[in-house]
Amino acid sequence: MERVIQIVEDDADIRFIVEYVLEDASYTVETFENAKAFLNRSNKENVALVILDVMLPDGSGIDLSKTMKAGEDTRGIPVIIMSAHAPSDVAISEGAADGFIQKPFDIDHFVKQVRSFIRSKN
Repeated sequence: MERVIQIVEDDADIRFIVEYVLEDASYTVETFENAKAFLNRSNKENVALVILDVMLPDGSGIDLSKTMKAGEDTRGIPVIIMSAHAPSDVAISEGAADGFIQKPFDIDHFVKQVRSFIRSKN
C-alpha cells in the first residue's frame, strides 16, 4: 500500500495548491480542513509525513503535533509545521515537530523541502 502525505490546512486555496503540487510531484495526498477532521481520519497507518498549519479554526497544529508525538502509534510519523506567524523555533520546540515551513513559500522550494524531508526520515 502506498504511503501518503496528510495535510491539515484550513485555508481552502492553500490546501488546494499544496495538494495539487504534491500530487503533481507523484505523492498521494489526503487533506483535512480542521483538527477534528484530522483526528477522526481513517488512515493512520500508511502515513509518510504530516504537514500541519499552526492556526486552525478548532485547534492548533502545534497541539496536534504534540498529540501525535505523544501517541504510541503516531510518534514515529514525521511532522512539519507550516505557519505565516509562528516562529520556527517555537513551532518545532513546543510542537515537538520534525521540521518547519514558513508561509508564504515558493512552490518549487516547498516540494524540494518535502521531498528532502521524506528521504531523510524514511
